[in-house]
Amino acid sequence: MKIVFLEPLGIPNEQLLAGTRMAVGPEAELIAYPDRREDEETLVERSRGADVVVLSNFPYRKSVIRRLPDLKMICVAFTGTEHVDVDYCRERGITVCNCAGYSTVAVADLVFGLVLDLARNILPCDAACRQGGTKAGLVGFELEGKTFGVVGTGAIGLRVAKIANAFGCRVLAWSRTKKDVEGITYCDTLEELLPRCDIVSLHVPQTQATIGLIGKKELGLMKPTALLINTARGPVVDSAALAKALEEGTIAGAGIDVFEQEPPLDPNHPLLHAPHTVVTPHVAFASQQAFEKRAVIVAENLRQFIAGTPQNVV
Repeated sequence: MKIVFLEPLGIPNEQLLAGTRMAVGPEAELIAYPDRREDEETLVERSRGADVVVLSNFPYRKSVIRRLPDLKMICVAFTGTEHVDVDYCRERGITVCNCAGYSTVAVADLVFGLVLDLARNILPCDAACRQGGTKAGLVGFELEGKTFGVVGTGAIGLRVAKIANAFGCRVLAWSRTKKDVEGITYCDTLEELLPRCDIVSLHVPQTQATIGLIGKKELGLMKPTALLINTARGPVVDSAALAKALEEGTIAGAGIDVFEQEPPLDPNHPLLHAPHTVVTPHVAFASQQAFEKRAVIVAENLRQFIAGTPQNVV
């Protein structure tokens, strides 16, 4: 069994390989590359002869996979798998597993970092203070008593809802599946939720049904004082429509961690120039603890696959 880590996973490779070795035993061949390369020829060369490859969130497409006759499993060290041609893998009988759950705490933490930054004007206050200014024009609002909307109540959405409750917010939710959870009131439609919320946080996967979920129409339903937070997937939001809504005052602010492409972004990206916006370079999932949790899940995914009982199959 040849297992290839196509990129570093946020912890030292020695630690990663040691944990993996304990899980898969002494006979497997383990290779871990020290850098991330995304061009097709390098991916094919690095993957050649591998039974299993491990990668995070860069594209791993049919054009690469079809050139790898030995490949039996792709372990995605990430939650979403839209960057891997899962349908083609299914045709080929290649197992695809993910690492759902490793970043639940990290993502929820950043959601409230973005919310508090926007609600209390932390970045503008920092700039004003450094420039000899005061709080004039920068007084924000408290979260207590606000209505907090959670779109998608998987593990991350539920944790965000729990934290919002702790801040004293009323939590409304809209999701494909309703759950009986104390402190959450579900709406039947997104159109019902959006006008009622002071803050809306997105936690849905990227699918054909969710691409463009928040566009001009949906933004127009929100309160002019509302904040939008996206730590889910970039294409869930129409960036151009959001930038225009911020410029026109349709909504009050946005915290964005994900975009249509992985950072670095085009300097002309509309959200980099929109007012009342805090942007981060797809960092929500990335904490030291999350990386350590991920390594444990990866190792267990590999162990279970070798044992013939694959887990976290997508």
